[in-house]
Amino acid sequence: MCCQANKEAVQETIVAYTAERESEKPPRCVSFEEFLVRGDEDTWAEWVDGEVVLLTPAATKHQRIARFLGDFLGNFVLLRQLGEVFQAPFTIKLPPPLKRGREPDVIFISRERLHQLKPAYFDGAPDLVVEITSPESIARDRGEKYVEYEAAGIDEYWLIDPDRQQAEFYRLGTDGRYRLHIADAEGVYRSEVIPGLWLKVAWLWQDPPPAGVKALREIGVI
Repeated sequence: MCCQANKEAVQETIVAYTAERESEKPPRCVSFEEFLVRGDEDTWAEWVDGEVVLLTPAATKHQRIARFLGDFLGNFVLLRQLGEVFQAPFTIKLPPPLKRGREPDVIFISRERLHQLKPAYFDGAPDLVVEITSPESIARDRGEKYVEYEAAGIDEYWLIDPDRQQAEFYRLGTDGRYRLHIADAEGVYRSEVIPGLWLKVAWLWQDPPPAGVKALREIGVI
């Protein structure tokens, strides 16, 4: 009886050890098409070198800024018929050789690039990308994504940090490198890729930010 019990204990240990080793195996690489099939609108994830990377849920202030910018930019672009604005969750597949399916907080696609829009993602580099940082994402947004968006040829990259109340606006130079552009003395930033659009940076730090319609009235669009 004792021997049988020992055998069972050894068997259980082997099973547990095997399961632990299996869990340590690197994740299987998936194609971009598999990534799209596996995902849904309730799952926030990105595709990086064949691996699916899950994203943490956004904080309240992050969501409010994203909603404001999506509404503000989206309606401005719609009224001027300049293209389309999309908010996360929505995937962009960066151009080769980058193997990246990123999910920025907000993107702007000019009318000239709308032919690259697919039913479930955008194929290529949008004209403008907005990332709103969180403690979990700040290193990725400032590091990996900065380099990727620059290499992909995304003309304008807005990096919004709610915790530090800091907004950085990068524009692609003729040498293919990002250059930092800051708000003027009045705290206003004027976009280069969205003609006529300007943003009061202080709007981002209001709690909550103003309604998109109110901001559009202030800049004289409606």
